[in-house]
Amino acid sequence: MSPLPAPGAPLPHYVSTAPFDPHATETMTAAQSRIHLASQKKLMWWKFKQHRLALVSGIFLAAIYLMILIVEFLAPYGLHTRNVDFIHAPPQRVHFFDKGEFVGPFVYGRSMTLDLDTLHRVYTDRPNDVQPIRFFCRGDSYKFWGLVASNYHLVCPSIGGQMFLLGTDRLGRDVLSRILYGARISLTIGLIGIAISFVLGIVIGGLAGYWGGVFDLIVQRLIEILQSLPSLPLWMALAAIMPVTWSPIVIYFGITVILGIIDWTGLARAVRSKLLALREEDYVQAAQLMGASTPRIIGRHLVPGFMSHLIASATISIPGMILGETALSFLGLGLRPPITSWGILLTEAKSVSVIAFYPWLLFPIIPVVLVILAFNFLGDGLRDAADPYK
Repeated sequence: MSPLPAPGAPLPHYVSTAPFDPHATETMTAAQSRIHLASQKKLMWWKFKQHRLALVSGIFLAAIYLMILIVEFLAPYGLHTRNVDFIHAPPQRVHFFDKGEFVGPFVYGRSMTLDLDTLHRVYTDRPNDVQPIRFFCRGDSYKFWGLVASNYHLVCPSIGGQMFLLGTDRLGRDVLSRILYGARISLTIGLIGIAISFVLGIVIGGLAGYWGGVFDLIVQRLIEILQSLPSLPLWMALAAIMPVTWSPIVIYFGITVILGIIDWTGLARAVRSKLLALREEDYVQAAQLMGASTPRIIGRHLVPGFMSHLIASATISIPGMILGETALSFLGLGLRPPITSWGILLTEAKSVSVIAFYPWLLFPIIPVVLVILAFNFLGDGLRDAADPYK
């Protein structure tokens, strides 16, 4: 045992002359270093992929939004094509085998008779009339995005035949084609409306939370007034303001502005509450002392702090916009023909008798439900992935 040093004498110490190796004390495996050295974007993507339902929903929504870019090519019929001999025709079934032999995708031709007791049309298949379905074919003429004339389609009925996979409406128009065309309006109205809502919500809510004072008081009272009004009567009142002489395109943008103006209040209040808590942080005060402007502090320092909440709000608000347009159009106060949306298609099924005799007119509600569920599932995954360190 070494003797203790004398009082006041310096303590002995040892300094190693070996070169310093920062990884000598802790060696990470390849899998550990892959995670520890990954960027935040990679961590977010890895966490998002773990949410399988959100991943599938994202792929589904991406496919739907890509579909609306080429909807004229995908629809088997034109938007306003009428088949007067097949009014309220039920959906046709696709077959692959005829009399035990493989023929490929085809439908049977139909004949129509009038039931004199109920005065309804009765359609029966003709087993000897095989009508093959054509692919990448010439069909009804259209203008791609209203600009380029063409008649090329992904799928067409047989020459001289019919193919109504989801039936027809009271004018003999193909329901499937009209659902595809209606998706372009119903899906884009949600994106435009949420853009307006987000701009208003982040700007007004951000300024109210950052400045406070009289401005915050006025904004909160305005939000309380708007939120106290019933949504449906407010939609109806604002939609009734638009003159009937406006063109369908102007009405379309008017509906998007109405939906955006109504939906910003909830987001503004959430942004305000977050900024009230974050504005007292040290990094905000440091930015203020360095002379940063209010828009820069809010946009570069405060808003990224609760980006996960904004993402969740966006994915929840877009379905609300779609439902709002559907409700307004169903009530006859939103979009009007010749514009076609899912809400306008559902006006065909307003009465109980129509639903009882022609239930396929309710098919436009299926994409509405699927898109809304997909947005909700996608929002859950994006909200979790926005904070990968939890």
